Amino acid sequence: MTETNQKVVLCVVGARPNFMKIAPIMSAFLRQGITLRPCLVHTGQHYDHTMSDQLFVQLGIPRPDVELEVGSGSHAVQTAEIMKRFEPVVDEKQPCAVLVVGDVNSTIACALVAAKKHVPVVHVEAGLRSYDRRMPEEINRVLTDQITDLFFITERSATENLMREGIAADKIHFVGNVMIDTLLAHVQRSVPPATTLAGVAGAERLLASKHGFALLTLHRPSNVDDAVVLRQLVETICKIAARLPVAFPVHPRTAKHLETFGLRGLLDDAGVVLLPALGYLELLGLMSKARLVLTDSGGIQEETTALGVPCITLRENTERPITVENGTNTLVGSDPQRIMVAFEDFLATGGKAGRVPELWDGRAAERIVDVLQKLYG
Repeated sequence: MTETNQKVVLCVVGARPNFMKIAPIMSAFLRQGITLRPCLVHTGQHYDHTMSDQLFVQLGIPRPDVELEVGSGSHAVQTAEIMKRFEPVVDEKQPCAVLVVGDVNSTIACALVAAKKHVPVVHVEAGLRSYDRRMPEEINRVLTDQITDLFFITERSATENLMREGIAADKIHFVGNVMIDTLLAHVQRSVPPATTLAGVAGAERLLASKHGFALLTLHRPSNVDDAVVLRQLVETICKIAARLPVAFPVHPRTAKHLETFGLRGLLDDAGVVLLPALGYLELLGLMSKARLVLTDSGGIQEETTALGVPCITLRENTERPITVENGTNTLVGSDPQRIMVAFEDFLATGGKAGRVPELWDGRAAERIVDVLQKLYG
C-alpha cells in the first residue's frame, strides 16, 4: 500500500503521560502494516527535555511528524494556542480521524478542532471519572467525551460512566490499558535504582536499607500550590522517612513551590533523597523496586497496580477506581493522620496485594488498531 493511498490518523500527544500511552499505539500501527497511516502531532504542552524529548528516545516513539511548540501558559492560553496551531494541520492532512489520549489540555483542544471540522474523534482512555470538577483534568475528560465518536476504555466502570452521560454502548470498546502495554514492554530494561541514585546525596542509606525504600511523587496543584497543604505533606513525609528511606523525584512545579515556601530544608534534614524529574526508564526502575509508593499521579496508581507494589494515593478521589477495588491502591487524601494510618497499616501488613485488572495484558494497542482498521481502513 503506497503512502498516497493510505488514510491518515492524526495522533496527538502533548504532556508526559501522553507519551507512555501513544508509544504502543504507534508501534501497533507500524507493526501491523495496515491501510491507516499514523501522523504524530506533538503540541509541545510539555517542553522540558527530560519530560519530553528523552521519552521519545526511551520509548522508541518515532519523531513527531508535526511539532506545534506551544509551550506553557494558563489553561485558557494554552488550549487556545493549541487549537490555533492544530487547525491548519487538520486542513493540510485531511485525516480520517483524530486520535487523542488521556485528559490534558492537548486532548480537549485537538478534539474540539476535529469535532468542529466534522473529523471523527477517537479518545483513548475514555470514560474515566473522579467526579471532582475542581480538577482541570476532569473537565477535559468530560468535555472530550461529549464530542468523541469512538471510545476506547481501560476498565469496565468507564462504560457505565459514558452511558450515564448519553453515550451509545456500540461506540464503546473495552480494550485494556495502553499505559500497561508500555510498562510491560519496558520493565525489563528499566534503569536499576543504584544507577539512578549513583552520586546522589543521601542515597547510600536508601540503597543499603534492609527494609527497602519508598518512592514519592507529588505534582497536583491541590497538593503543591497551597503552602499549608504542602507543608503538612512535607512534614508527614519526613516522619515516614525516619522509618523507611524515601526517594523523591521532584516535579519542576513542586520544586519551585518547595523553594518558595521554604520547605526544601525540611526534606534535606529528614534525609529524603531528592532527585530531578526522571526519565521513564529511571522512574520505572525505582517504582518496580520500591516497597511502597506515595503519589498523587493517576498513571502511577495504574502502574503500581500492574507491578503489585503497594500505593498510597495522596488524593481524595480517583478516576481509576479499579486500582482501589482490584489493585494495590489506597486513597488517603492529604490529611496527615490518614496518611500515617495507611503507612502504619503498610508496615504491619506489607500493604495491599491486589491483582492485575482485566485486559491489562500488554495488548491494548493491538486491539485499538484492529478496531480503527475495521472502521476507518
